[in-house]
Amino acid sequence: MTTAGDIMHRGAQWIPAHETLDRAAQLMRELNVGALPISDANERLCGILTDRDIVVGCVAMGHDPAKVTAGEMAQGTPRWIDADADVSDVLREMKDHQIRRLPVIENKRLVGMISEADLAHHLTEDQIAGWAESVYAKSATR
Repeated sequence: MTTAGDIMHRGAQWIPAHETLDRAAQLMRELNVGALPISDANERLCGILTDRDIVVGCVAMGHDPAKVTAGEMAQGTPRWIDADADVSDVLREMKDHQIRRLPVIENKRLVGMISEADLAHHLTEDQIAGWAESVYAKSATR
């Protein structure tokens, strides 16, 4: 059985909800990632911030990223997967919620992230095609 822990990339880092979007962008650059999980004061997942969120939800709206916090951008119910979950559960979670990045949690701690690139490196072409069709076809109709 292939698990979420097997396909995730390690070293994911939180951005605290109180941090500003300019700091989040700097951290994304330093880590070479396009998304960061957002944590509350107790290091619980409260959202995911993407580079697109910063551009479209802040900059394009005329807001100052030095004054908007990551927590203000957190929307909806954050999704995550346990490190021991089977890869089929990972795919189902991502398909059902039309998400392209999924934090991986172990013992209530962030241990990694699963992205499209991780799926591409670890899954069969048929698995990837099914995932992409369900995630991208639905999001294109919004």
